[in-house]
Amino acid sequence: MSTTEQLHQWLTEPEGTNIEFKEAKQNYHFEKLVDYCVALANEGGGKIILGVTDRRPRRIVGTAAFAEPGRTEAGLHDRLTHRIPVEEMLTPEGRVLVVHVPGRLPGTAWQINGRYLKRAGDDLAALTDAELRAIFAETGPDFSAETCPGATLASLSPEAIAAFRQRWAKKTRDERKEYWTDVETLTNAELLVDGQITYATLILFGTRAALGRWLAQAELVFEYRSSEASGPAADREEYREGFFLWQDAIWNKINLRNDRQSYQDGLFRMDLPTFDEVAVREALLNAVAHRDYRLGGSVFVRQYAHRLEVVSPGGFPTGITAENILDQQNPRNRRLAEALAKCGLIERSGQGMNLIFETAIRQGKPLPSFAGTSAHEVRLTLEGMVKSTAFVRFLERLGEETLRSFSTCDFLALDYLHREQPLTEHLKGRLPGLIEAGAVETIGHGKGTRYILSQRLYAAIGSKGVYTRKKGLDYETKKALIEKHLREQKDSGAPLAELRQVLPAESERSIQRLLTEMRDEGRVALRGKRRWARWFIVSAKTQDNE
Repeated sequence: MSTTEQLHQWLTEPEGTNIEFKEAKQNYHFEKLVDYCVALANEGGGKIILGVTDRRPRRIVGTAAFAEPGRTEAGLHDRLTHRIPVEEMLTPEGRVLVVHVPGRLPGTAWQINGRYLKRAGDDLAALTDAELRAIFAETGPDFSAETCPGATLASLSPEAIAAFRQRWAKKTRDERKEYWTDVETLTNAELLVDGQITYATLILFGTRAALGRWLAQAELVFEYRSSEASGPAADREEYREGFFLWQDAIWNKINLRNDRQSYQDGLFRMDLPTFDEVAVREALLNAVAHRDYRLGGSVFVRQYAHRLEVVSPGGFPTGITAENILDQQNPRNRRLAEALAKCGLIERSGQGMNLIFETAIRQGKPLPSFAGTSAHEVRLTLEGMVKSTAFVRFLERLGEETLRSFSTCDFLALDYLHREQPLTEHLKGRLPGLIEAGAVETIGHGKGTRYILSQRLYAAIGSKGVYTRKKGLDYETKKALIEKHLREQKDSGAPLAELRQVLPAESERSIQRLLTEMRDEGRVALRGKRRWARWFIVSAKTQDNE
């Protein structure tokens, strides 16, 4: 959290590479904010401050823009797939918003709708080709874009190239691509450099003999283990050929032992696979696209009865961690990732991991885990057991159209609420939209506000008791319990400490608030002071006498 002293310090600084001031007294266009976030990130990150004059000496004039900073933060995440905190500061001079824009990762540039932006005076401009090349070269040469000495077209599988070409034509809805020759396909996909085969080309289309000769580590090793015991795997197979030659074979191998988990939904019995095809394929694509091919190890896929492990050589790319992997993208093998994006197998925006998380949540499974990841390998574990069929039915009741509109953070917020985990500030920004969608409701007001999954959905899945437990007693029920206890005490009354035993889940302040309201309503009375103070029921006879 920023302090008032920090804010006034920022006001004295020149508007330059890491700070941008906007007066925005009444409003500020959201799309303009998005553009400035892109430009500032490309310049190393910084702050956009709304509610301050942009000419020196700067003054706080206050801003009415973006009344709900949490929703603004959520909207920025939806557009840019990066977390950009939006902080509200209330000063004596007026309300100020501080947008904290992170810097881009080395070798990457932010863009919006294909525009790579930078600031140019009081306006925005596009990064030049030279500036982009310099950015992309920051992390050193892209290994997948380097040419492989000795490899020729004979090193590639025509069947694999044809599969790529058909996918590319289908994605772009351009049937003309299907009539390209292999050379035209590879040239247009930038997989040939001056007619030479790149390592990305070998990884995607290479024959077994070619990979064995020039890039033996570009293989995937599958193992099925029926138990946790060490020793030889029950089933093992090595795939050392172009990705387009084995991508379906590996899924078919996993699917051979893919059990179905059933649950009852009214009159219908529903089935969920232990291993979801979308999640598994995305995990495999991530391993192929982002592993470090300079290391000699292979990608390992280990299947157990109820979990799948994918281990790939090389740690996370620079700037990526298990905590920010849903918000940040930094492809290690850029040319390879671009080729896979062309044919629709991956998204350049890095949405593959998001799909893996969303699938786990929608199927009531534990979240994917990166436990065991180190500097030399990434270890992704997908748990297959459905932990909560009630939560699966809960999501289904929302309807597919509503679920399609949810972001990964929306699903995470619902999952956290379901597991009764505290929400991060970022996830709290998703709550207004979830409330509007009818998935979440609030309990209490102000700082004591809590959020739970909605009553109508709990009722629809036959879990009314769970809803009641999470929501707790309503206000009038709490008053009735206090009134019942005081009536039983008759002329003895009860001190506050005794009434706290009636409602043990309530704080002392909460019970005092209930008693004050009941006194104002003429239902109870307080006699005595301090430690001798006791509460009494106000009977109808007492009211008549009064």
